[in-house]
Amino acid sequence: MKIQRIINNNVLTVLCRDGKEEIITGCGIGFGKKPGQTVDESKIEKIYRMESEESLEKFKELLRGLPLEHIQVCNEIIAFAKSSLSMPLNQNIYITLTDHINFAINRYRKEGTFFRNALTNEIQYFYQSEYAIGRHALDLIEKKTGIRLPEEEAASIANHIVNAELNMKVSDSFRMITALQKLMDMLKAESWMPEDGEYESRLFLTNLKFLVHRVMFGTRRTVEDPKLAEFVVENYKEEYEQARKVKQILWEEYQCEMYPDEVIYLTLDIKRLRENTERKDL
Repeated sequence: MKIQRIINNNVLTVLCRDGKEEIITGCGIGFGKKPGQTVDESKIEKIYRMESEESLEKFKELLRGLPLEHIQVCNEIIAFAKSSLSMPLNQNIYITLTDHINFAINRYRKEGTFFRNALTNEIQYFYQSEYAIGRHALDLIEKKTGIRLPEEEAASIANHIVNAELNMKVSDSFRMITALQKLMDMLKAESWMPEDGEYESRLFLTNLKFLVHRVMFGTRRTVEDPKLAEFVVENYKEEYEQARKVKQILWEEYQCEMYPDEVIYLTLDIKRLRENTERKDL
């Protein structure tokens, strides 16, 4: 493994057999080295292979000025997130989350201040698994740097994880979360809902999150049986009207078109939620 470029004492790049450039980090891995020399593989802590040339260049520039401990703790957080969620994350999380955490640590260390997250409660409610990862991240950061960031940072870290799960921009996820909150407020006002922690509520919330993501970002579910749609409209009138109100909010406030197929599926989700909840009360 030959060194192509020295970024700093702890970061360098190499060329793979397929000609792709990779970033390698490790304590002192670049110290005293020159391009063309062999990498000391015993010092390798992490190898990064980015998805695009643009991402690679951004990440190299970011890592140039970062303390190694900030890089290391972000690697630990992302590894923990991947294992906890059991799903892949967009590689750009190494850029966005590392940049965010480095900035948050430096700002808190120098000024004792941090940026408040206006959607902390919403993120905690709609993305409980990701929020739990964010809270664990605060423990990892404190252990590595000695700095305990405020609890609101758990929500910000969770938001970066959500973005990496769904391949969204930060602005897109905030838009989606605010939409979810408005929809849930309306549905709770329209019909009886179980306690937030109950299984039925969690399942419904998961389905609603996927629905809003599909509607906002251009994917679509289709009803294979037209007779199903006719049956739902005729027999689940109250639930169908609630689903139509969801469609109206998404269009009027977010200019997102909810297709008739999605209205049918949401109607069924609402009906299922109410039936399961009523059955438990018997």
